[in-house]
Amino acid sequence: MPNFDYESPTSLAEALELLSKPGEVRPLSGGTDIIDQLKNNRRNADLVVDTKRVPELLKIESNGSGLTIGSAVSCTEVHKYVEKTGGYPALAESTELVGSVHIQNRASVGGNVCNAAPSADTIPSLLIHEAVVHTASAGGSREIPLIDFFAGPGQTVLKKGEILKELVLPPTNENTASAYLRFIPRNEMDIAVAGVGSLIEIDQASGNITKARIALASVAPTPVRAYGAEDFLEGSPAHEDTFAKAADLAVESAVPITDVRGSAEYRKELVRVLTRRTLGICLERLG
Repeated sequence: MPNFDYESPTSLAEALELLSKPGEVRPLSGGTDIIDQLKNNRRNADLVVDTKRVPELLKIESNGSGLTIGSAVSCTEVHKYVEKTGGYPALAESTELVGSVHIQNRASVGGNVCNAAPSADTIPSLLIHEAVVHTASAGGSREIPLIDFFAGPGQTVLKKGEILKELVLPPTNENTASAYLRFIPRNEMDIAVAGVGSLIEIDQASGNITKARIALASVAPTPVRAYGAEDFLEGSPAHEDTFAKAADLAVESAVPITDVRGSAEYRKELVRVLTRRTLGICLERLG
């Protein structure tokens, strides 16, 4: 591994000052991605800033404004919190799929987002819950809808010295359910060949879907929303025939590649199957 300097600040102001220094400065919120990337020369760094001791980045809380997740909060902590408080089942499911238990104890949801891998498991769950990225830098702050945060594989719109401070998810209601599923060749610790997160809100009087969100992983250069499928679902009755048509439309949003883990056509079929299944799970959860 190449040599680099290391700092572990205990305040956000100190962290932002360090991140604004000249050269290649990398934030570390868990380290499960960046350390491996540095070791294998896929990224370089003059300075690594560990954010795991910054209180403002370790916050997770929910109130009338929704759920706030600090960028350094581990996947394990997010999973336990959401399981206990409810409202975001897809996020609870996806945070339990990031690597092994050991990885989940260290890796953060914010880090999973900033790594910007098209196959990242937590991102579809965050997208369907309409997460907003709150950034911080020595020059100020920004709020960016998560769907606009990705610039390409492994790339985000973060600027020099800017970090993801927290993710904010709006509140959900009792008529809303979500689910996340992925397909992997092995039972665990593998990268998704395809992943789908779905969310629906149903009018209990009519049985029609009033809101729908579908997000896809590992089938495009960045995570994507299946807008055509969402538009079709909204106003339609919630039943299997509707879900089957929506699954066909979701495939149209996928632009997968063929690689060692699966062909493009295989990934499209997985999108179809996983979309139908996640929508079905949502309906079951709504009773």
